[in-house]
Amino acid sequence: MFVAGALLTIISILLVYSANHNSPDPRLQDDWGKQIIWFVLAAIVFFATTAIPLRMHEIFAPIYYGIAILMLLGLILFGASMFGAQRWYSLGAFSIQPAEIGKVAFIFMLARYLTYSRRPISSLKKIAAASAICGVITLLVVRQPDLGSAVVFAVVFLVMMFWEGMPVKYLLLFITPVASMIASSSMIAWIVFFALLIFAVLPLIRSSLAFTITLVAINLAVGAFSSIAWNRLHDYQQMRIKIFLDPGQDPLGAGYQIIQSKVAIGSGGLLGKGYLAGSQNKLDFLPLRHTDFIFSVAAEEFGMLGGVVIIALFGYIFHRGIRAAMKSRNSFSALVAIGATSALAFQMLVNIGMVLGLLPVAGVPLPFVSYGGSSLLVSWVFLGLVVNAERNWQEYS
Repeated sequence: MFVAGALLTIISILLVYSANHNSPDPRLQDDWGKQIIWFVLAAIVFFATTAIPLRMHEIFAPIYYGIAILMLLGLILFGASMFGAQRWYSLGAFSIQPAEIGKVAFIFMLARYLTYSRRPISSLKKIAAASAICGVITLLVVRQPDLGSAVVFAVVFLVMMFWEGMPVKYLLLFITPVASMIASSSMIAWIVFFALLIFAVLPLIRSSLAFTITLVAINLAVGAFSSIAWNRLHDYQQMRIKIFLDPGQDPLGAGYQIIQSKVAIGSGGLLGKGYLAGSQNKLDFLPLRHTDFIFSVAAEEFGMLGGVVIIALFGYIFHRGIRAAMKSRNSFSALVAIGATSALAFQMLVNIGMVLGLLPVAGVPLPFVSYGGSSLLVSWVFLGLVVNAERNWQEYS
């Protein structure tokens, strides 16, 4: 596991150097050196995480969660504004992103609650309390605004609840409103959505009349008010969705990143143009290439083969993470392992889907690979938690 994470981080250092070594900004030219420093710190954090018993985190989970909430609240007064968002604390040459720390604290807190609560997972009170744990921290992240990280919290929540045994029909309460909101942009699509929901999905899960009425009412309300939600999005967030559907709407503006990313990936071919030889990268055509779009740099310079190697390393980590969660006899450890694994997996899927133009640009970093200290440290914490859970799988609750 350490080797897999180390290989991804070494690839990150090489790609960050390649992305910025010709930059006219001397600060960007030094980013690869900062990434090495973060890697050293991350390795220390990894071994510390594997050594500290998960029971300690179980005890201190409410404190971790409280600190994360305070850090997110502190951004309102002391956060540094960059790219139209207030997501970071500036510490000179470095910065800290509390939302990344909040992911770890949230997983600990939700795992502790699900482990300690004596109510069955099908209890609406237990689902409501768990939703509140997720909702508070997610709303603070949305306020920054950081919709990418907010979606990560929501997905990790659903995965952990499902792993704990929440019935599939209750998952529909969280998933179908999103589909209703998307479908409501077209009256025909919305009608088809409700037809499938009522005549195909609900009979399949054999839901009660009360649940059916509740689910349909929620989806009607969400779809009806989707226009209000759309109007409350920032202009750049609306543009990201429009550009996802058609990058050609603004090829020199909001659609530029996606178009240049596709050009970079496509031009890499099977084996790539070679290290430091990517034209999109070298000629400064690809924005944010050392952070959100670093996979595009990898695909251009190392081709499809390089992209497959990166995805295979992630696949190995995800396989081990799921296996650790399945083996663990301790409920808290299993939930932490699956929570950490799902956070890494979802971020990888969103980032790569984003640079390929398959998903909207969400500002989600590629774990271990994108430049950024907070993201790299938290990725290694997640890796350490999975190793810890797998190593101590025989411990009982």
